[in-house]
Amino acid sequence: MERLSLKQIIKLLSARKISEEELVKYYYSRIEKYNPTLNAVVSLRNIDQVFDDLASLKRSLSGQKRKLLGIPLAIKDLIDVAGLPTTYGVPKYKNNIAKKNSLIVERLIDSGALIIGKTNTPEWGLGSQTFNRLFGTTANPYDTSKTPGGSSGGAAAAIAADLIPVADGSDMMGSCRNPAAYCNLYGFRPTPGVIPEERSKTRHKKLPILSTLGIIAKNPEDLAYSLDIVSGAHRSDPFSFNLNSSFDDSQICDDSEKKIKIGWLDNFDGYYQVDEEIRNQCKLTLVTLAQNKVAVEEVKPTANPHNLSESWKTLRSKSLHDELVKYKLSADEKIHSIDWEIRNGELIKEEDVDKALLWRSQWHKDINSIFKKYDYLALPAAQVYPFNKDIPSPAAINGVQMETYHQWMDIVVLASILGLPTISVPVGLNRDGLPIGMQIIGNRMSDTNLIAFAKKYEALFNYSEIIPKDFN
Repeated sequence: MERLSLKQIIKLLSARKISEEELVKYYYSRIEKYNPTLNAVVSLRNIDQVFDDLASLKRSLSGQKRKLLGIPLAIKDLIDVAGLPTTYGVPKYKNNIAKKNSLIVERLIDSGALIIGKTNTPEWGLGSQTFNRLFGTTANPYDTSKTPGGSSGGAAAAIAADLIPVADGSDMMGSCRNPAAYCNLYGFRPTPGVIPEERSKTRHKKLPILSTLGIIAKNPEDLAYSLDIVSGAHRSDPFSFNLNSSFDDSQICDDSEKKIKIGWLDNFDGYYQVDEEIRNQCKLTLVTLAQNKVAVEEVKPTANPHNLSESWKTLRSKSLHDELVKYKLSADEKIHSIDWEIRNGELIKEEDVDKALLWRSQWHKDINSIFKKYDYLALPAAQVYPFNKDIPSPAAINGVQMETYHQWMDIVVLASILGLPTISVPVGLNRDGLPIGMQIIGNRMSDTNLIAFAKKYEALFNYSEIIPKDFN
């Protein structure tokens, strides 16, 4: 049963070659063996409670509603699961027991999923690193001295070590893409609204939606299967909508593949500091795609990348400030990332928001013109390889000091600020055995086409077959 994909597991369950009870025991045995090293799964439920849920689901579900029957999942610790604590990684909220399920959790359970616990996240989900003062630090299965990234780092580490088959995540500034890249996985940030969620009532009316829920998986087939379950309009989310095609059914035929054009953005003509080996790994991957008749060309946007970064800092800090102030955080709760966003957000005036939105519109216009020529855009998914798990963030890249705690992840901002669907795809391991990934960005609402391309990509490279050797 080890290292099976979600879809392989479902086939075995459907054929009655394994039972749901055996599957639960398998994952619990993996968690017992490996989670003390990784610290990826937190708030783990008693297995007897999970078996009670399974018995109840077997009685109540039938037909299509059994698509995930018996599949154990753990939910990111920013998202509510009734009866489990939603701690945000914050000690103050260790006993913050959720009274109801979030929309995504409700859809997973309605399809038969068994929620066995939570996945670790940084405090309030800020920073592409996974450590907090409540549960501690999560380790990367490919090198346990390194970070799995974040903020969905617990989810990515758990999948890579085969503690769970797939996981939800959330992505504002690469929080699905970065950990997927760091753990040799596929991480998908959809167009905002594809996966419905409860929206904050404090949201500034001018601000675009910067964050969205997403999915992380071993391969695109598992992504597609999961996305069909959790996506689609919901009356509780006015921004949610239905796509006109299925993720699971999405395919690119061989003839269509030969017509695909990818624009390689690289490091934005030197604006972003990116480890040279990362750039080379991505370029070698693109060369292989080109050898398989996918057209690849370097693209240089005309809009100013500095304005893109400044616009993002303004809109992100304003959004986070408005959300965080309602929690009335004490001084000791304001770790560096929280304090930075709140202090920065307090200084933002309406004219600053207007300027940021103007810069955003310039980039929107530029990228729209590029999409008239290219099907997808590509650039690295992170600017450095997985780093020491005991430091908050890289202080410098290529000898250049980082000015903020998140500047080292600035390369993910384009898709986030424009609300574009993006998938982080693996590009293999470096000489030290550390994974990294590449972002493939599609035009707005081209989500199913993007997943179809990722299926072709995995069929060509088979990166999902590279597994962490110490967690076999």
